[in-house]
Amino acid sequence: MFVIRPAILDDLATLLKLAKMVHFINLPADKELLAAKIGRSRRSFAGDVDDIRDREFMFVLEDSESNEVVGTCTILCCVSWEGRPHIFLKTGKRSFYSEDLQLGQTHTTLELGTDTSGPSEVGGLILAPGFRGRPERLGSLLSLIRFHFIGLHREMFAERILAEMMGPLTPDSGTLLWEYLGRRFINLSYKEADLFSSRSKEFLLSLWPKGEIYASLLPPEARALIGKVGEETEPAKRMLEKQGFKYHGHVDPFDGGPYLDARIEDVPLVKATASMRASAGNPAGNGEAFVSHKGRGGFRATRSAFEIVGDKLVLPAETLEAIGASGDAQVGFTPLPESKPKPRRGGNKKG
Repeated sequence: MFVIRPAILDDLATLLKLAKMVHFINLPADKELLAAKIGRSRRSFAGDVDDIRDREFMFVLEDSESNEVVGTCTILCCVSWEGRPHIFLKTGKRSFYSEDLQLGQTHTTLELGTDTSGPSEVGGLILAPGFRGRPERLGSLLSLIRFHFIGLHREMFAERILAEMMGPLTPDSGTLLWEYLGRRFINLSYKEADLFSSRSKEFLLSLWPKGEIYASLLPPEARALIGKVGEETEPAKRMLEKQGFKYHGHVDPFDGGPYLDARIEDVPLVKATASMRASAGNPAGNGEAFVSHKGRGGFRATRSAFEIVGDKLVLPAETLEAIGASGDAQVGFTPLPESKPKPRRGGNKKG
C-alpha cells in the first residue's frame, strides 16, 4: 500500500534526488533549502507555526512495504505579502490598424506583475519515473490529497489558491523563453535564476524592464511557450482544472508556464471533505475515498475502498493500520467523484 505522510529529515537524500529531476521553486535542488523546508513543515504539522507566512506542509509518498519514498508534494499557506510579492508575467493584447493600408495586427504583450494578497499555493509535486502510470494512480493521489488536507484544516489557508504549472523544457532542462527573454535582462542561466529565486525575487523587480514587452519580438519557438505546459505536466493541469482551477493570463517569468488559481471554498474535493467515525470491515461496492488520521508522524493518508453504514465509515483493516488508526477512530474522509456507493441499512452519506 502507498501512504502519504509528512516529510522528515531522514527523507532529505531522497528528496534531493527527486528535486534534481525538476526545477520547481517549491522543491529546490539545494540540500540546505530542502532541510529548512522540511523543518518548517515539521513545525507546521506539529501546530507550532502561528504566522501563516511561515506555514507550509511537505508530504511524501511512501511504499509501506519497502518504506521507500517515491514522491513528494507541498502546500504553502501564504506565498505573498507586502514587501514580498508573488511575481508573474501578465499577458495581454495590443491591436493596431492602418487606415491607409487597410491592415491591422494584434500583438501579445508581456508585463511584469505583482500580487501581495497572500494566496495559498500547491506545488513541488514530483513522482519518481518508475512509479508513473501505475494502476494505483499515484500521481493523482499525490496531487489531490492536498485538497483533502486543506478541507480538514480550512482555517489555516487563504481564500484563494495558486498552482504553478511547469512550462516545456529543452532536453538539457533549459527553456528557450528564458534564453530569448529573461536572460536579455538578467545574466543568469535558467537554472541559476530559478534556484536563486527560492531565496529572493528582488532581482526580478530590480532588473526586469518596466512596461509592456511585445512577444512578437521573440523567435516563434520561444513565443509558442507562453502559457503552455510540458507534456509530463498536462495530466496534473487537467486534474486541477477538474477542481475548478482556471488560467487568467498570468505566467511564470522563467519558463512561461501558466499560473492557475481557484477559490478554495469552490474546490470540489475541499467541499466534500469531512470527519467520520471509522470501523473495520469489508466494504461492499466499488467506492473509493481519501482517508487520513492524525496517527504516527502527525498525519497519514491513503486512497481506500469504503462504505457508509449508519453513521460509521467502514474501512478495510489494512487501511486503518496503514493510516495508524484503530477501530472507532475519527478519520478524515473525502469520497472521490467517481465513487457513488449506496449506504446500507438507512445510513446517510456525509461529506
